[in-house]
Amino acid sequence: MLDKIASLIQKLSPGLRQVLSNMGWLFISKVIELGLSLVVGVWVTRYLGPTQFGTLTYAMTFVGMFRFATLQALKTLVVRDIARTPTSKNETLGTTFALQFAGGLITLLTAVVTIYWLQPNEALTHWLVGIIAAGTLFNAFNTIDFWFQSQIQSKYTVAAKNSAYVFMAAIRVGLIYLQAPLIAFAWARLAEVVLGSIGLVIIYQSQGNHIQAWRTNWKRAKELLQEGWLLVGAGIAIYIYADIDQLMLGSMLPDKSELGFYAAAVKISRLLDFFPMVLASSILPKLTALKEKSQEDYWDKLQVYFDISTLIWLAGAIPVSLLSHYIVQILYGADFAPAGTLLSIYVWSQFNSCFGVARSTVLTIERKLKFTLIFTTMGAIINLVLNFFLIPVYGAMGATIATIITYLIVIVLINFFIQELKFVGTLIVRSFNLYAAIVRIKGLTK
Repeated sequence: MLDKIASLIQKLSPGLRQVLSNMGWLFISKVIELGLSLVVGVWVTRYLGPTQFGTLTYAMTFVGMFRFATLQALKTLVVRDIARTPTSKNETLGTTFALQFAGGLITLLTAVVTIYWLQPNEALTHWLVGIIAAGTLFNAFNTIDFWFQSQIQSKYTVAAKNSAYVFMAAIRVGLIYLQAPLIAFAWARLAEVVLGSIGLVIIYQSQGNHIQAWRTNWKRAKELLQEGWLLVGAGIAIYIYADIDQLMLGSMLPDKSELGFYAAAVKISRLLDFFPMVLASSILPKLTALKEKSQEDYWDKLQVYFDISTLIWLAGAIPVSLLSHYIVQILYGADFAPAGTLLSIYVWSQFNSCFGVARSTVLTIERKLKFTLIFTTMGAIINLVLNFFLIPVYGAMGATIATIITYLIVIVLINFFIQELKFVGTLIVRSFNLYAAIVRIKGLTK
């Protein structure tokens, strides 16, 4: 069997083999992260308990509010430009590093000053925010990751980052055995970023590259910022759209345990994001090529794509919803029991991941990415308003309801009000006929 697979791979073009190899390394990286997150992450959560876990989550989410300043959204532009013009490598990398380091410094200062102003008497929160925000300075070294991505050589960055991730996972386990205080886990998070950055530098240098050759060109910086401001704006909207609920829970309710319960439910639910992402990465090239060959076949396969997305959603949501209390009990223990009820409802919001990723794939193929910023901005506004009214009354359950309503509007209903996207709404609705959907999927094997 392995010989046949190896023989088949050898028949592929060198370029395609490189792409598949790169995807394989990224897949392995994701599996390792998910595995350690499920084991060590859950262990840490159980150890900290609802209140301390809620406090740590609040600090991380608070810093996340300012992370747009680190300009990580420029990645697509940087990777594209290096691939197009390899001779400008040192100038592009040096300029990007300078911009991201400056953004990290702005994030650190802004986050620390703001948290001190908002919560002047919360010394522990000040320290947590400061330590976590300090990590954004080292995010500038992700510039090296951009270089390897442009060369389709993600195996090097996977090795560097995962080595740090695995090592710090072991350190976190040690902290639990030592009965370490909450702040120690914030330091561990910072150490992971630092070690990952050191690993990237070592890998970059070992491949014959030299950071000393990087140059900063402010004209180039201006060009990147002028072209990338929409991406940065979309990043802000996505943060509000996806994570503002946790920040508002931590800010509006004095008891951080409520946020701890909610964050635990969200963490379990988002493990299911892995499946639609893998499906999308596999199917995008196929659908793109199919569109050029046969429109009829393209539309048929597009419907099957949404059919599969619906089945993935239901296959995850139904068992997790029914077994939510047992799942929470097994993973987090009795202290997190209220998270079971939240999870049983929140997990249904996974249609956002399944249909949202599928729609993004379609928008990419159809060259209609202009709608992405519109959707994220609309989602951010709706989510902000709903959480403002629902959290004070219903707490974490209010945030859960706000999330589901927001996703229902922005992912499903909005398609029927935009002429160019009505076909997406139709694809989603048709996929709800499960019998027909299964028949269409089985047709792929004929």
